[in-house]
Amino acid sequence: MRAVESMVCDMSWTPCLRSFRIAAVVLVLSPAAMAQPQPPSPADRLVAAAMERTRVDVTYDGSYRMLQYPGGDVPDDIGVCTDLVIRAYRAGIGVDLQKEVHEDMIRAFAAYPTIWGLGRPDRNIDHRRVPNLEVFFSRRGTSLAISGAAHDYRPGDLVTWRLPGNLPHIGIVTDRRSADGARPLVVHNIGRGPEIEDMLFAYPISAHFRYLPGG
Repeated sequence: MRAVESMVCDMSWTPCLRSFRIAAVVLVLSPAAMAQPQPPSPADRLVAAAMERTRVDVTYDGSYRMLQYPGGDVPDDIGVCTDLVIRAYRAGIGVDLQKEVHEDMIRAFAAYPTIWGLGRPDRNIDHRRVPNLEVFFSRRGTSLAISGAAHDYRPGDLVTWRLPGNLPHIGIVTDRRSADGARPLVVHNIGRGPEIEDMLFAYPISAHFRYLPGG
């Protein structure tokens, strides 16, 4: 009789135990299942804004123009490599490089190049010059090692090069990959308007920065 009673008890508890296990699994999985997606990081937003610029037809034109301040910009259908970076920072993470560079040059004008023979900052053009941006990012951002390893370059990083004739150039590293998956693609304007290309190691790299205020 006791054996029968024991068997009945065991059989009666089996469904309960199964229900308990299922409930426990549901309790464990529910928080993950209900978790909200993470908002895009500053790097994600910067890259997205840079990518968006590739949809705009831009004539390569770096001529001097009078700009309003702050928030000044040349007409949207013209620009050079620096204008792509300036627009991506404004649209992507709300950083006005015109203002930031100008204020930093007021604080430390002697730290900036004297290539153009200026005696004081010029808020119309200073932020549109790669050598000035290199100094600014080294002072206000993070200077990173120049590496031949593609994995050292993260989405949102800034890279500068020296093109033939020692011409300075700048672009933004993206999360897109080259056809062989070996290198991150770069958004830049080398003269054909904003475009995304597999060109990270196409020219000698002169500097590598990360500048993501609030990131």
